Amino acid sequence: MLNAIKTFFEQNMSPDVSADNPEHQLRLATAALLVEMMNQDDKVLETEKQAVREVLKDHFGLNDEETTELFFLAEEELHNATDYYQFTKLIAEHFSQPQKIQVIELLWRVAYADNHLDAYEEHMVRRIADLIYVPHQDFIRTKLRVQNTQQKPLDENNL
Repeated sequence: MLNAIKTFFEQNMSPDVSADNPEHQLRLATAALLVEMMNQDDKVLETEKQAVREVLKDHFGLNDEETTELFFLAEEELHNATDYYQFTKLIAEHFSQPQKIQVIELLWRVAYADNHLDAYEEHMVRRIADLIYVPHQDFIRTKLRVQNTQQKPLDENNL
């Protein structure tokens, strides 16, 4: 299903990456979930797109060109998915608990990119946390950590 993204990783990541490589599949799953998070509310803002690009770049160690290509491939391929269970199953089975918590934190970063948490965004993070077995306390802890680091301070114009 994610053939374009698989091809991207095969061409741009380490030479030992293959479709049978669990690490490769986990990268694909994470990228797809991040793009899905961006699309959860009624409008996709440039700040949300930028947040996804930054997370992909930082998390996978990509350059700007690779990040842009992966972003568009993930966005295009995700439209063919019927749900995100296929992605969460891989993460639940192969990621360590700290890695799972990191995925939840990355999702919160995208959700809070526009300084507004939509109910659909929160529902998606909660659902993914449940599917990948992240305890509720870690779900809340990562939410608060991201919320505190990404919120812009109030000024007189925002009051």
